[in-house]
Amino acid sequence: MTVKTKNVPCELCLSRKFSMFAGLSDEHLCSLSDAKNFISHKKGQILYYEGTKPLGVFCVNSGVVKIFKTASNGKEQIIRLAQKGDFVGYTSLIGEDVYSTTATIVEDAQICFVPKETFLKVMSEDVEFHRRITQALCKDLGVMEVKLTDATQKTIRERLAMTLLKLGDSYGVDGAESQRINIVLTREEIAGIVGTATETVIRLLSEFKKDELIEFQGKKIVILDKKGLARLSDFYG
Repeated sequence: MTVKTKNVPCELCLSRKFSMFAGLSDEHLCSLSDAKNFISHKKGQILYYEGTKPLGVFCVNSGVVKIFKTASNGKEQIIRLAQKGDFVGYTSLIGEDVYSTTATIVEDAQICFVPKETFLKVMSEDVEFHRRITQALCKDLGVMEVKLTDATQKTIRERLAMTLLKLGDSYGVDGAESQRINIVLTREEIAGIVGTATETVIRLLSEFKKDELIEFQGKKIVILDKKGLARLSDFYG
């Protein structure tokens, strides 16, 4: 169940500094505040479906959103996990195309929905904002190219090690000697990020635990040896 809550003015939004809306003029911030809807979403809810037409842009205020494609066999290929400050769905909007992915809530989230007309108006009037959007589009393209390269050149073990490192970078909470990945992902979801079968991820995680690279705290993964994972992934090599 989605719950529409009282709008938080954009100029008072704590997550804005993490987003591409940082640095907008007061005039444009007021336009966004007046037009947006601030909505609370529960885990498992869908933001949008692949093949539907975008009506605006989603800006994540809190929580985590999973963006994925569904293969012909029904399995998910996770493109990315969006968190605080990230935009979701803007590439299809700017490209005037239907969504090429589906977005669903992984952790309870509060999300601002900015209508298409308002978003495009701000983009056309603010040169710096337009530049940041262009940079983000180029970065997304680069990430996709790296994913395609890794899929053909890296082993599944290397890809899983790299995925854990990246999750640690984005969602990690450092301890004295370890780093807990502070997001709960199912083994199926991790497999969707890596691009392999769930059974393979379960087996490899068990091997990583045996090799003392990771451990489990409830449903969360704790990285015990970042250097070991980095060597295994060839990420920094």
